[in-house]
Formats: sequence, C-alpha cells, structure tokens
Amino acid sequence: MIVAIEGEVVRKEPTFVHIKTSGLTYQVFVSLNCSAKIDTKNISLHIAQIIKEDSNLLYGFLDTAEKTMFNKLIKINGIGASTAMAICSTFTPSAFSSAIAAGDVAAIKSVPGIGPKSAKRILVELSDFAIEETNYKQNSSLNEAMMALESLGFKKEKIQKVLKECKSSDTPSLVKEALKRLR
Repeated sequence: MIVAIEGEVVRKEPTFVHIKTSGLTYQVFVSLNCSAKIDTKNISLHIAQIIKEDSNLLYGFLDTAEKTMFNKLIKINGIGASTAMAICSTFTPSAFSSAIAAGDVAAIKSVPGIGPKSAKRILVELSDFAIEETNYKQNSSLNEAMMALESLGFKKEKIQKVLKECKSSDTPSLVKEALKRLR
C-alpha cells in the first residue's frame, strides 16, 4: 500500500497532480484546498490508496488532519471518495470539525452532492470528530498515536484525555507514555 509520495510536480490541475518519482509518474487526486497550497515543484503528500476491481486510485493530502477527515468520511455508508474529496475541497479540517460540533446541517448540505439525508448521516456518524489546534508536527504525531491506540482497542475518549497529559512529541514516545497511563 502506498502511504506517501515525494517527487516533482510535472502537471497540476485543480483536482489532481501528476508527481514524477524515480522514473514513474503518479496521478494523485487532491482537494481544492490542497491544490491551492501546492506552489513548489517538489512535494511530499500523504496518500490514501483505494483499490477497486477496475481502478487503483491515489488521493493526496498535505497534512494528516485532512487525510484523517477523508478516511473517516469514506467509511460512512453512501459517502464515496469523490464525495469525501468534495467535502475536503469545501471545508478545512478545523472548519469541518466546527460544523460537526455545531450540528450545522446547512453547512454540510452546501457541499455539492450532499443532500439532507447524507448531511444528517455525516453529523450523526462523525459526532466525535475533532481536530486539535496544535502545531503541525505535534498534531501529526498526536493523530498517529491516537490511531495506534485505537487499533489496540482503547476507547477514543480515554485516549484523548491521556494524550493531553502526555509530554512527548514524537509518535513512538507518545504511544509508550500513553500506554503506561492507560493500564
């Protein structure tokens, strides 16, 4: 599975980029927000790879918060990758988190392709979605530690509480420190 791509941008369109790496060029779909931030020739993107019977698609993100948002959205019944990218194009992760916390159905419905039923389903299923406002590196490490601890079976609420008390800044140290406090 491809989790990141680093290379030279050889073509940029509003919804995708072509990235050349060591002789191979990949087409990576990006949100409009992500595309607007791409201004260099060399880039590194976090990747969500979706493999289906007839396709192998790559979705790229400059930050892990947007990738987390995308991954949570595609797990919702009836929300596919293109709809999730439309949501990522409409909202930044913090704006989306605010709309979810406020229960703002109208804001979610403003996304092309989202009707009232889908908007309500998103609000219900992502009611616990939150983006912490911290610096980028620490936010990335916190998200990775959160996912690692969730995969071990710990409850999200308890993990969030423990991670706020942790002093480490890199993912492995955060996980070790949190595990000591969770036991």
